[in-house]
Amino acid sequence: MIATTVLALALSLAMDAFAAALGKGASLNRPSWSNALKVGAVFGLFQMVMPLVGFGLGVAFAGLIEAVDHWVAFGLLAAIGLRMVWEAWDADPGEMAGRSDLALTTLFVAGLATSIDALAVGVPLALFDEPIVMSAAVIGLVTFALSTLGVLLGRAVGPVFGRWAVGAGGLGLLALGTKILVEHTLGA
Repeated sequence: MIATTVLALALSLAMDAFAAALGKGASLNRPSWSNALKVGAVFGLFQMVMPLVGFGLGVAFAGLIEAVDHWVAFGLLAAIGLRMVWEAWDADPGEMAGRSDLALTTLFVAGLATSIDALAVGVPLALFDEPIVMSAAVIGLVTFALSTLGVLLGRAVGPVFGRWAVGAGGLGLLALGTKILVEHTLGA
């Protein structure tokens, strides 16, 4: 996978975490750097680990779905992307704001919830023999950076732009799935 595609994938996957971080920042009285780094670290860690888990599942079942792998990749990415767009469209602005609790347990639950998409994305990465460690590291680092920034920006812009960030991420995943489908269908 070329670097721009990995970066586009990372940016798309990070949008859920970014929106949640905006919400966390919006709900805090005065978000500090330590708050922002704590949220960024938890969200980034989950976004880095989950594609590795998905990759393991993809490797285990790759032989069974090799003939339709591009359809599987498209289906997973399209479903995730459309769900993100639907959530952004359907959510109340206050709903995107999240909770002010920064306890590790709460952050772990939020990190898990925002990284389920990354688990599903790990499956197609296995089907196409992608460099998973590098891809997962980029996804984790981009999520860390955007989530940290999201907490700091959250106080000012979280209630207004949180849903748009999720929607943009969903459209990005839908576009990436379509690109995979077109390349493998026309190239085959």
